[in-house]
Amino acid sequence: MGLSIRAYARHRGVSHVAVKKAIDSGRISQLPDGTIDPVVADAQWAANTTPTRRSVADVASDKPAPQVSANAREIPQAAARPQRETPEPPTPALSSGGTSLLQARTVNEVVKAQTNKVRLARLKGELVDRSQAVAHVFKLARAERDAWLNWPARISSQMAAGLGVDAHVLHVALDAAVRQQLQDLGDLQAKVD
Repeated sequence: MGLSIRAYARHRGVSHVAVKKAIDSGRISQLPDGTIDPVVADAQWAANTTPTRRSVADVASDKPAPQVSANAREIPQAAARPQRETPEPPTPALSSGGTSLLQARTVNEVVKAQTNKVRLARLKGELVDRSQAVAHVFKLARAERDAWLNWPARISSQMAAGLGVDAHVLHVALDAAVRQQLQDLGDLQAKVD
């Protein structure tokens, strides 16, 4: 016949909740009648408890772990819970195809940094809106085309006088040549990507 949970807690100098947690986690075992053999439990407590979890009484007296008696080894195996010798390392989430919390946080921080960098560049005026830039380029190209289409009408009479040819014939020839050149240039597709 052993001690009750509360009696063993007083014996150890810990709370009964700590003893219940030790039983539930398998650090100490109970006898078949539900009581606790203090000699066996003290040995199990010392063997299965990390130094940070040792009781105040153990630290104060700094007593060595008690030896397990021969009759204590006769506890039925069903009453003793299996003990884990070393804690299992956490399984990496990448092996299952996912990402770990640390990797997700890292990606999140990188995205935040890139977003802040773009926002700052826009505030400084280093970036422009793509649709505005495309519209501006289109407007410039239209003005350039219109200037070239009006050029033969302005220059043909001066050139005809200098060359001694008919002004209308020169105008028609220059106009056809300029339109063909603009058509060829218009076939080029500029990419703004």
